[in-house]
Parts: sequence; C-alpha cells; structure tokens
Amino acid sequence: MCRSVNESLGLCVFGLKCCVVYLCMCVRECQPPSKDDFKTFPQVGVLSYQPEHSRSCPSAESGEFLQAAPVGQQTMADNNTQKKKPHWTSLEIGLLTIVSLLFVIIVALIVLFITQSGKDGVCITADCTQSASRLIENMDPTVNPCDNFYQYACGGWLKKNIIPETSSRYSTFDILRDELEVVLKGVLEREESRSSSSLTKAKVLYRSCTNESVIEQRGGTPLFTVLQDVFEWPIATDDWDTNYGMNWRAEDAIAKLNEKYGKQVLISFFIGTDDRDSNAHIIHFDQPSLGLSSRDYYVCTGPYEEACVTYENFMTDLAKLIRTDRGLKVNDTNIRQEVARVMMMEKEIANATDTPEDRNNPVLLYNKMPLEILNNNFTLEFDSRVFNWTLFTNKIMDTVGIPITDSEEVIVYAPNYFKRLNPVLAKYTKRDVQNYMVWRFIMNLVVGLSKTYRETRKAFRKAIYGTTSEPAVWRQCAIYVNNNMENAVGRLYVEEAFPGDSKDMMDEMITNITDVFVSNLDDLAWMDAETKKAAGEKARAIRERIGFSENIMNNTYLDQEYQDLSYRAEEYFENILKNLEFGQKKRLKKLKIKVNKEEWITGAAVVNAFYSSSRNQIVFPAGILQPPFFGKGQPWSLNYGGIGMVIGHEITHGFDDNGRNFDKDGDLKDWWTPSSTQKFHELSKCIVDQYGSYSWDLANGQNLNGNNTLGENIADNGGIRQSYQAYQNYVKKHGKEAPLPGIDLNHEQLFFLNFAQVWCGTHRPEHAVNSIKTDVHSPGKFRVLGSLQNFPEFAKAFQCQKNTNMVPEKICRVW
Repeated sequence: MCRSVNESLGLCVFGLKCCVVYLCMCVRECQPPSKDDFKTFPQVGVLSYQPEHSRSCPSAESGEFLQAAPVGQQTMADNNTQKKKPHWTSLEIGLLTIVSLLFVIIVALIVLFITQSGKDGVCITADCTQSASRLIENMDPTVNPCDNFYQYACGGWLKKNIIPETSSRYSTFDILRDELEVVLKGVLEREESRSSSSLTKAKVLYRSCTNESVIEQRGGTPLFTVLQDVFEWPIATDDWDTNYGMNWRAEDAIAKLNEKYGKQVLISFFIGTDDRDSNAHIIHFDQPSLGLSSRDYYVCTGPYEEACVTYENFMTDLAKLIRTDRGLKVNDTNIRQEVARVMMMEKEIANATDTPEDRNNPVLLYNKMPLEILNNNFTLEFDSRVFNWTLFTNKIMDTVGIPITDSEEVIVYAPNYFKRLNPVLAKYTKRDVQNYMVWRFIMNLVVGLSKTYRETRKAFRKAIYGTTSEPAVWRQCAIYVNNNMENAVGRLYVEEAFPGDSKDMMDEMITNITDVFVSNLDDLAWMDAETKKAAGEKARAIRERIGFSENIMNNTYLDQEYQDLSYRAEEYFENILKNLEFGQKKRLKKLKIKVNKEEWITGAAVVNAFYSSSRNQIVFPAGILQPPFFGKGQPWSLNYGGIGMVIGHEITHGFDDNGRNFDKDGDLKDWWTPSSTQKFHELSKCIVDQYGSYSWDLANGQNLNGNNTLGENIADNGGIRQSYQAYQNYVKKHGKEAPLPGIDLNHEQLFFLNFAQVWCGTHRPEHAVNSIKTDVHSPGKFRVLGSLQNFPEFAKAFQCQKNTNMVPEKICRVW
C-alpha cells in the first residue's frame, strides 16, 4: 500500500504518483489497507516529525468514487416499464473503466494542487504551515536583521522561554533533548515481552534508578563497602594510618580506582587510538580532570570564590554525614583542617596541569616512548617512596589478563605535568593523597544514594551551574540508562520514534555539501595546488554514519554486547558500580585489538553530531534528524540551514586547527606544505581575534576565548558557507521553492533564519562563566553573529549596508 502525500519524500512527482496509485487501488479493490501498511510515530512536542495517519479507501457504499458495473449486471431505466437494456459489450465496459479512472486521476490532481498550494503558489502543507508558525513565533521582526540578526531571529524565543530551575541553560538543543527523554521514559517504562535480554536489562536498570523508596531506605550504606575496597577515606573513618596507612602504596590505590571504576585521579591512564597509527590501540598517560570545572577556578576569588567555598563545604558535609551514619565521633575542626589540606593540594595539582591553549596542537601532545622511560625521566615520589610506572601499569592491565613489559610503547600527552607534579607530592603525606583521591571518586557517587547524601552537593551545583533543584528522577534515570546502555536504548528509541526513511535525503545533502567543499578549494588563493589535492582527497574519503547502526536491530549482537552485565532492581548503587567496571574493562581489553573503524562512536538517541579525526568519519544520530534541523516535508531551505549547516560544520572539522593534522586515513601526518600551513595560521588568527573580541554579558562581561573555541568557530564559518552554496545549487537544479505562508521572507532569507534559530538559547550567569572556561564552542549568540558577519551572502540576502553591525569592515575566512 502506498502512503498519503504527507508521508512522501516531499517531492511533487513522488506525491502525485503515490496519490494516483492510492486512488486507483481504491477503485479497483475497494479494500482498506491493513494497519501494518502504515507506520505512525508519537508526537514529541511541536518540533518533532510526525507523519499523518493515512486514510483507508472509501467504501463502495459511500459513493465517493465511481465504480464500473460488472459484466452481465442489468440496470433498470424505468421501474414501471420493467424494460431491459441490452448487455454492454467488453469494449464499452473497457472504455467506461478508462473514463472513470481518468476522471479519478483528474480529481486527484486538482485536490493535490489545492492542498499543496494556496493563493500565489504559497506552500500550505502541514509541514510548511508548521515550519512557518515556528519561525514566526521564535523571531522578533521589530529588530533590524542587519543590526543584530541573532536578536531578530531569536527575540521571540528569548521572550517566551524561561530557564527551568533544574537547568543551567536552555536552548533549542535542550528542548529537543527534553522531548527525546520523554520518549525514552515511555519505552523504558513500558512492560512488554521481549526476545532480547539486553532490552530487558535496560528496563531493569531504569527501574532500579527510579526506585526511590528503596534508595531512601538504604541511605549511605552501599557506599561504605566501596570505601573499604578503595582503601578507605581517611577523613571519614578512624585509625586509617594503622589499618591502611602502614601498607599503603600509590600504585595500588591509583590503579584500583582506575581498573575497577574507571576513575582517573592524579594520573590519567587509558587505552586509546595511536594518533600516528589509527588502526592500533595504545596505552596513554595524561593529566587528569579536576574537581572544579577548570584550573582557573582555583584562584578562588571573584566569580570563582563561591565555587571554592561550596566545594570545600561539600567535602566537609559528606565526611561528617558518613561518620555520623557509621556511628563515629564528628570533630568539625579536625575535618575542616583535613579538607583544607586537600584543597591546597588540589590547587597545586591544578597549577601543575597544562592550560587548554597548551594542548591545542596534537603534534606537540604526541610523545611516544617505551614505558621504562617514565621510570627514568618522570620520577614521582609518594611519602618518600618512588612510584613504579611498570608496576602501576600491570596492576591495571592484569585485570584483563594482558601483561606489560618495560619495552611496551606508550604515549605521554602531558610530560610537563608529570615533571611539575613531583614537587607537589613532596609537600603532602600519603594520608593527604588518599583523602584527595577517594574524595574525587565519591563526590560523583552520591547521586546514587539517598536524598540526604545528594543534598550535600546542592550548594556546590548552584555555584557551578546556577541550578536550584534537580531534574525529575525519571529524567535523570532516562539520561543515565542512555549513557550506559546506548545501543540498547538506541534500539528502543529507533523503534518508537525514528522514521528511518530519511537516509536518502541525508546522503544527497552530504554529497552536495562535500562537492561544494571540494569545489571551493579552487577558490582559495592561500592554499597551493599540492595541499589542495590532498585536502580534496581527504574530503572525498570522509565516511558517513546516519541514524543508527544496523547492528542494534540484531538481538544476537545486542545481547552479546551486554552479556556480562546483570542488574537488580533493588540495588541501584551496585548497578552504578557494575557499569563503571564493565565500561572500563571493555576499554582496557582493546589494547591488543585492531581498531574497528566501522564501529559507531555514539548511540542513536542523541541530539548531536560528530566528527572523528582518527576515523575521518562524520556521524548524524537519529536524535538530531528532526525539525528544526531536518524534516522530510519541510522546505529544503530549512533543511540546508539546519542539518545542512551541521553537515558542513562536521566536514570542516576535518580541516580545523586540530583535524587538519590528520590525513584521509585518520593518521596524524603532516600533509601540508610549509607555505599553506603558514597561511592557515594567519587566517586562523583572524578568527581567534574576532571571537576573542566578543564580550558576553551573561558571563559578567568576560570575553570569549578565541583560542579554545577556534576549531568550532572555523567549523561554523565553513559549514554555513558550504551549506548555503549547496542550497543554491539545489535551486538551480530543481527550481525555486514555494513561499511559506504568513512570513514575508524568501527562501535565501529563510535559510539564514532557520540556521540562527537552531542556536536560540540562554544561560544562567554561573554556567556562562563556567562555559567560557570549559566549552570549546562559542555561545549560540556568537555562533550566529560571528559566522554571518563573515559571510557576504548573508548581507546580500537581507540587503544589509556596509555601515551596519552585520557587515564589519574586516571579515575572516579560512575555508
């Protein structure tokens, strides 16, 4: 059975064909289609894609369609005379049938024309009217688009949307994620028999997370067993020095947190792709993350003072709570003294780390050497005892049965950090070190405990994110299960809410935008022919992933992936620990295994897109393939302004300040000539200065960090240019699109409007300060303003003059 027009690809020819076939079937068969012929999807807010229910064929009795009389049937011209008419010949029956069918086709064409176009050729389909309504509702037409296009595009959105108390920010992305989580709630709470054990496990994990009464009854008890497993938290127990301190070794303590729980403290040890050989896995050593958002916070003054104070209070309150629940004496003075030493130690560790600017160049990060070099050149001493790097490495790898020798090749990303770390360690005792390490581990585990424990971090979260309450339990649990069983949850999401027939359109758009990128290389005067040729080859070699991996629809594959996991609905905290161990073991086992470049790098139920430099791969999960980014029925101008820009953005990541260092096979290799490299840096400096000059009012007037956001800004600027040119090529090939109803903008203008509305959003001041230091993306406002100020086609579309804000004297362009 064919589907209704609104379920077609949005192309008139296909729509006509579908409608004609549909009507013909009704005339011939008069048989309604079965319910299996159509697939409907739940509505996820006003931005989701929802095909209309197809109508079944009208019955013969309704009289809606003409039907030829069967051969031999008699008709009565006059009931009174009872006079018979002669039998119709086969030719007459055939002609009547043809005439009837032609009549039906003409009616169908008229109906289709009327429903597709209103007065003056305006598109009035459901998708067009919904798109127009959304665009109009979100914009502020009183603002001059040439003065502030972000305010023009998002002014209406900003007026009607208030940040929820549970959120640190609110944006178009966040709304779509909220709606996706509602879908996940529905599928995870649905009781149904399944042939896949992995899907059942996902639902058990979700139930354990939402089992609030049991979690409350257990209090902090589940944590106490874990503390013993990681050699205890000295501040929260008695006689640590006697019971644990006598035999304490840093190799044991740091390795235990890593191998069993995946927690990187003091030393980050992980298995990852070898940058220069992207088919191989290798051991990496790096600097760890910190308890506060970034090293800048540890000045503990100005906008960072509250974060430091609440951080210490969080540690203090948790230690006191554990001691109380254990029936131990609580000495507030002693606890605060130990907490102060931990804080001093972490400040010094933070100062020993490299800044984000120091870590932007992957070539400089790559330091490959035999493991024994670390013992010789990067000596660490804990309580006057020399740290054995080889012993430490084997403590971790023994858990997956992989022995490591001194000759094992490893990569050290942060040699300067390890050299600076040793003088810091010399100032502190093993008790201080253990206090710090266990604190960094358990501060994130309180989420799985009772409300009393979770409340200890409330003020700290307010200082960092600006939130005053936590999201609903079901929402936290849906996110948690998705993060830990992404393929199982992705399967449930795809079955419930993803049409799955958008791949062809995405393939076409990716091809068209890639063609533009390659074509534009010829216009780049700064790049020589040799580098252009290599850049074109890399662009053509980019592999795409759209929607979801077919593997997740295979029960055998899915069940095998999660076969080592088992959950109990009454033991959420233990389930958390199982997930930590399962994930870490899975990563460690990859050391001697070739990289599988066909493996997806993300789940399906994700509202985001990705580029992998080591795989030269772009990924567009099912979660992002919905309006305003993408819709089968919405105009192509909106698709190119939405997901098209995202496609161009991800492609350009292969050629930003990081991605450009990797070749078409994903290997760290210099394929640039020196002159092209020099020109790239000069043009990049323009973008660094441009974005670094933007002052953000929500972050107390702080300026953006042009260096940290350079890669994303290059990708934004390239993405919008490539997608717009690809849309222009589409129009040349297919003709102009019908206008949208109620909005006096042409489709070039609508392209830019939809692009801008993708980035509508706002932040709490605390989170704005945080994101300036930690986020590699510019705030949405500046993603819009920065890229459009650099794109003359925008000014042309809106007829902006040179003296307006959106047309600066100097513009920047790399790609």
